[in-house]
Amino acid sequence: MTNSVDLDLWLKVLSVLEEKLPRGQFITWFKDTSILGRENDNVIVGLPLPMFLNWHLEHYRTMTIEALKALDPTIDQIVYQVDVGLKDDAARTLRLLEHFPEKKKSRKVAGKAEIKIAEGLYSKILNPRYSLENFVVGPDNRLAHAACSAVASQPGGKYNPLFIYGGVGLGKTHLLQATGNAILRTMPNATILYTTTEDFTNQVIEAIQHQKMEQFRRKYREVDVLIIDDVQFLANKDRTQEELFHTFNALTEERKQVIISSDRPPRELSILQDRLVSRFERGMIADVGVPDYETRHAILSEKTKEFGLLLDEKVLGYIAEHATKSVRQLEGILMQAVAQYELEHCVPTVKGIADIMRKLCEPLNEQKDEDIGFQPAPKQAVSFQDLLEGVSRYYSVSVGDMLGESRVREVLVPRQIAMYIGKKHLRMSFVRLGESFSNRDHTTVMHAVDKIEKKIQEDAQMLREIRTIEREVGLAA
Repeated sequence: MTNSVDLDLWLKVLSVLEEKLPRGQFITWFKDTSILGRENDNVIVGLPLPMFLNWHLEHYRTMTIEALKALDPTIDQIVYQVDVGLKDDAARTLRLLEHFPEKKKSRKVAGKAEIKIAEGLYSKILNPRYSLENFVVGPDNRLAHAACSAVASQPGGKYNPLFIYGGVGLGKTHLLQATGNAILRTMPNATILYTTTEDFTNQVIEAIQHQKMEQFRRKYREVDVLIIDDVQFLANKDRTQEELFHTFNALTEERKQVIISSDRPPRELSILQDRLVSRFERGMIADVGVPDYETRHAILSEKTKEFGLLLDEKVLGYIAEHATKSVRQLEGILMQAVAQYELEHCVPTVKGIADIMRKLCEPLNEQKDEDIGFQPAPKQAVSFQDLLEGVSRYYSVSVGDMLGESRVREVLVPRQIAMYIGKKHLRMSFVRLGESFSNRDHTTVMHAVDKIEKKIQEDAQMLREIRTIEREVGLAA
């Protein structure tokens, strides 16, 4: 837990960074960070998720070091460390809220962060991680991406309104927020209101209850860009549809940009008033479809870079082949693999991913083992041959080479690891292990086991590899 001195220092650092960064970026990337401690002249900065690591290293490390050194010249460098418990540190969060009361002009509504853009008018915060550049383009979303790029370069132009539609988890929200972020980069003073249909409806209800409809209408007409997510949820909300219709007309007549998303095209929104659907159809309509294999593979490759995780090509291909429902499904499986790597110290493998998919997908999609391309073997005692074959598969060396005389590192290390696991889990004696490895002397086996035991104390990657092999062959849960 962060002590009060470190927290006070970090609050001062945040005060400096808040002045240098756009409000949305500051809140997104620093609200769950803290100083975890110090090592000599280094400060350990805690981040709440693995995906934050590369982003901070690339974008915020230099300015954070400068802010720390300005406050404490004895500090030399910072070391980042992921600590998922930071999100649940209520005492630290309370201190941060007390320290930044009005500066942020933000509030929490139903657990969602919002930012105040005018008196009584709030927008959801645009996630700075979403950009048009990191959206993976494929045949099924190319038109939507091109339309968003055109709108970002000329808001209120010929693609107004812009209507994006597609199924759940295919990237509509990414495109909407990325377009808003792109507009802000070129027009930093633009007033962008990003909201959901639910939040828009709640604001209409609140205005009616407090007899402030005129103020509500006036405020909405002041925005430069209005982005509304999931417009299909306006069904049976006639008063909200009416207000959206008038707001829509007022904004488009003044050449202010309107961007809308839905799970279906306008012509299929029979649940909405005809005049509203008619307005939607006047602009640009683009769909976001289910990505093909190549696009899914490219998305996974992009995400693994973001997480700082190097996955075997076979693993990436396996996920891309079998996770076919949505981008969200791809990301969910990948996040589980990242968590397994970070928290359980296991390198993701095809079998491990199959286990993850079975747990995540079966309740939703009723997928069976054969549907995800993996048929688990019946439970039985693990033999020495099973162990050899498991090590052989993982390191792509033959069992014959491991049992043979080769001393090249590519064979020697897997051989020593097989000896170590055999001694640890199969309770094989040094003599028996030596006999199994082409009648080697038992002292050779002792040396190998001792070497691996020492190596895993300082080599986290080797520890992950061994734990993965143990799980793969059924020697660990």
